[in-house]
Amino acid sequence: MLRYKVGEPNLFSSVEIASKYSEFFKSKSHAVIPSAPIIPDNDPTVLFTTAGMHPLVPFLWGQPHPEGKRLTSVQKCLRTDDIDEVGDECHHTFFFMLGNWSLGDYFKRETIEWSWEFLTSKKWLGIHKERLAVTCFAGDSDAPRDDESARIWEELGVPKKRIFFHGKKDNWWGPAGQSGPCGPDTEIFYDAAKRSRECDQEGCGPGCHCGKWVEIWNDVFMEYEKTKDGKFEKLAQRNVDTGMGLERTAAVLQGVENDYETDLFAPLIKEIQGLACEHDVVSERIIADHLRAAVFVLADPRGVRPSNVEHGYVIRRLIRRAVRHARKLGASKEFCRQLGEKVISIYGNSWPELIRNKQFVLDELETEEKRFNETLERGLKEFEKLAAAGTGISCDGAFLLYQSYGFPIEMTAELAKERGLPVDEKGFCLCLEKHQELSRESCKQKFSSGLADQSEKTVALHTASHLLQAALRKVLGTHVQQKGSNITPERLRFDFTHSEKVNAEQLKAVEQQVNAWISQGIPVERREETLEKAKAEGALAFFSTKYDERVSVYTIKGASKEVCTGPHVSNTAELGRFKILKEESVSAGVRRIKAVLEK
Repeated sequence: MLRYKVGEPNLFSSVEIASKYSEFFKSKSHAVIPSAPIIPDNDPTVLFTTAGMHPLVPFLWGQPHPEGKRLTSVQKCLRTDDIDEVGDECHHTFFFMLGNWSLGDYFKRETIEWSWEFLTSKKWLGIHKERLAVTCFAGDSDAPRDDESARIWEELGVPKKRIFFHGKKDNWWGPAGQSGPCGPDTEIFYDAAKRSRECDQEGCGPGCHCGKWVEIWNDVFMEYEKTKDGKFEKLAQRNVDTGMGLERTAAVLQGVENDYETDLFAPLIKEIQGLACEHDVVSERIIADHLRAAVFVLADPRGVRPSNVEHGYVIRRLIRRAVRHARKLGASKEFCRQLGEKVISIYGNSWPELIRNKQFVLDELETEEKRFNETLERGLKEFEKLAAAGTGISCDGAFLLYQSYGFPIEMTAELAKERGLPVDEKGFCLCLEKHQELSRESCKQKFSSGLADQSEKTVALHTASHLLQAALRKVLGTHVQQKGSNITPERLRFDFTHSEKVNAEQLKAVEQQVNAWISQGIPVERREETLEKAKAEGALAFFSTKYDERVSVYTIKGASKEVCTGPHVSNTAELGRFKILKEESVSAGVRRIKAVLEK
């Protein structure tokens, strides 16, 4: 048991904080829903679940949720856009987001009042009110200043001097550069003055980079839709999306200086220090953050392995960056398996998939570390040769390090930055496209984030993926199970279990079966029922860990019946002609089909 420093007045463990959060919102008539997998299904815009609201996108657009209009969860999230910030006090790649949602139900007043009650009531977290400040949207040509939220905060006792107004950059949530639901937000900050010297900047408040202010809560009011032409229109269904980061809140309540001193990280940091010959705070934090993230991604039910593409690329990057920093600390032996064991021991009781997939996770960590260690020393020597000229790392040099020594481009860029040298990353992407048929856009999007595509073509392909799975099971056998999918307006990509290549005759039979169902003009029917009942009635639900107690079941009579969050067309006749473009291997026992719909 950790001995916490004395701090804000209730020293809750991270497990207790998450439990209290669920208990509080359950008392406010919210259904507690499970965390969705960290690798999202049927969302081509992201590789990982980046926020608590991400799995709920169809319901934010208006589709009824089986559990009702009030929801709460503890969601596993992963973002890599802040990876260069990891090593400071509070940035992470993997994190837990506590969230609650109103889907066209309550709005600003209830949201703000409940946020304040949970944070400050002695029955719940009991944070001192005078240590909190809030921010609201300042308004612009697209939307007015959010005086309503500010007024509610004042009524709750927050003095005007602790209410700050900021523009879209800080107090607006919405899809950058694309259409979708959006709106102003109001954020709650904790005054962590002990983390920094007194700030000498005039008007210091939330948003100041002095280290005094820590954002712990965000209430997003989705009352607008950004259209494709950039206009902001009022939504028919107003939603609330609330988020509280577990790591930051734990640091506040456990009275420690940073997230890495909480019970979420401290045992892992201690384990790292025991393996190292030298001490470096930043490297220790990077190792802890990256290996925690890698363990959770590897434990995802999709069973993704380290590789040079997409999800596997991110896992590889995290593990290899951790290995490089371990070398900087003088760790002389392979350590990933041992630290993976520690991560599982810390989190396994709360996240049983870690225990269930333990062997796979540890084996993959060990294999990837060994693979990288075989070339790391030689690669570092090659890098020093390239860097010796002092002019930077060319695209050819970066690609040599990637192809011959397994250096992700981000690692080369990090090494170069330490020496003040530039890297031709755009040129590297072009080399990658030429040699490995990876598009420049794919290279850029490895670490992007955004909303699921709701376009007509994407929805049609989503429905077609259900028919594809049904046809594969009919032609190849019922051992076929979906292992993942990626759908864009142009094509669908469907991964499934099968031990051998699907031959041309079988592919033709699958294609013909899908088109037969399309030509029959079968209605696509949706209904809500319990997961247990859905399975008993024959509905497919291979990713059962992501579903709630009540689920949406989509039935295409005579063809398919699946548990799914949607969205779908209303009739198969809307799909057009289904055509398989390619069938290939993904990994041992997993095949991939790429297909399109032609009008």
